[in-house]
Amino acid sequence: MIKKGNFITVKLRNNISEIERLNIILFQFGKINNLSQNILFKMNLALEETVTNIIKYAYNDDTEHAILIHISLSRGILTAEIEDDGKPFNPLNSPKPDINKPIEDRTMGGLGIHIVRNLMDKIEYRRDRNKNFLILKKGI
Repeated sequence: MIKKGNFITVKLRNNISEIERLNIILFQFGKINNLSQNILFKMNLALEETVTNIIKYAYNDDTEHAILIHISLSRGILTAEIEDDGKPFNPLNSPKPDINKPIEDRTMGGLGIHIVRNLMDKIEYRRDRNKNFLILKKGI
């Protein structure tokens, strides 16, 4: 159960099964803070894409890692900051896919990042203390 408030932190393991738990927590946070289903759907999809990529590609070992998601609501902005200790990766440096090419001529990957870019109003990245920090912002 999430208490009324404008900030929560969710600690996930680097396991795909954790995505559903994140979804439930985000929608509880949204309900308590009267966020629209449209805003929650967009943030949820962006978080799913981002966390899935972290789980699949950020780690070179089979050990358990923590992925922290800090979700806040302030001044009409819903923010999710994703923190992981995976290898350095700035998704903002990824080239935009050519979605006009026939699918058989496209290179693999990049569509998840493309989706996140189109769903969010602002995205920021930084690497600090051997951790990746990706900040997703959506106006409500």
